[in-house]
Amino acid sequence: MNDFRTRRATVKDVARLAGVSPGTVSNALSGARAVDRETRQRVEAAVAELGYVPNLAARHFRTGLSNTLAVMTSMPPAVSAGSSKLGFLMEVAASAAISALEHNATLVLVPPIADPETALRNVVMDGAILIEPAQSDPFLDLLTRRGVPVVVIGQPPRDDLPWIDMHYRQTADLLIGHLLQQPTRCMPLLIGASARASHAEAEAVYRARMAAAGLPAHVIRIPEAAGEEGARQAMHALIRELPDLDAVFASVDAFATGVMCALREAGRAVPQQVRVATRYDGLRAREERPALTATNLHLDAVAGLAIDRLMDLLAGRPAPLRVEGPLPVLVPRGSSV
Repeated sequence: MNDFRTRRATVKDVARLAGVSPGTVSNALSGARAVDRETRQRVEAAVAELGYVPNLAARHFRTGLSNTLAVMTSMPPAVSAGSSKLGFLMEVAASAAISALEHNATLVLVPPIADPETALRNVVMDGAILIEPAQSDPFLDLLTRRGVPVVVIGQPPRDDLPWIDMHYRQTADLLIGHLLQQPTRCMPLLIGASARASHAEAEAVYRARMAAAGLPAHVIRIPEAAGEEGARQAMHALIRELPDLDAVFASVDAFATGVMCALREAGRAVPQQVRVATRYDGLRAREERPALTATNLHLDAVAGLAIDRLMDLLAGRPAPLRVEGPLPVLVPRGSSV
């Protein structure tokens, strides 16, 4: 009889060596169902000894699964990535890719595109992570029509979707409260013009805090596609219209970069004359001069939670619709202190 060590090993060979059933081997390797740590280690040791390579084509034929997940957002590149390509979207995607591999799945990054229906017509995916969708989000509409399981990062536009809570209100309250700790006469809010929960929640907190402080509210909505340049132009207009302006909360980091550019051009010193804060502690915030006060949103942990929740969804494991993400942490920097 042929020794299985002299031919290509099969899942049955791995099961025999590990002392488990072929189904347990499949579950241990695919992550589709929970397998205890000791059993998983025996399976992994058998795989390593035999040099077993799963037949992915056969698995797809047998299960109908491609072991491919997608991460996507409809936020324009001007605010989700920027010229560096290392913004909010890429930080989530990089962390999600690592978490997906731990579940023996690969991740496909779908950038913001005008016609997702056409672009994704031949793309096979078992499930998707959707980042901060808007109301009537084109990606969410497409995924719903195709019956693709979805987990949303951030508050979703529908109450039937699994989601990771990013604590929009607490984040806005941290930043606005920080700016209001110093004497303030005029502090406008710059947010995106799209109908996203992150913008709506930031505005609600801002209006409440300004009213409590007895200060007028000035909400400026900027099309997300306008990015940094749109915020720069808006800020120049605010400098002309609001002579008492001494603080700015730009909830989108690309907008904050545009605000800083306009302040430099207008000869306004930061933070001596105008204090600035933004939501996301990304590359833009850290490389601005002075560096921008922001919040650590723990996107690596958020991405991991989203992948875990999506795998639960695909396996039919019970789990709550809302999963609480880590609380934001204020990162005070030279733009406000």
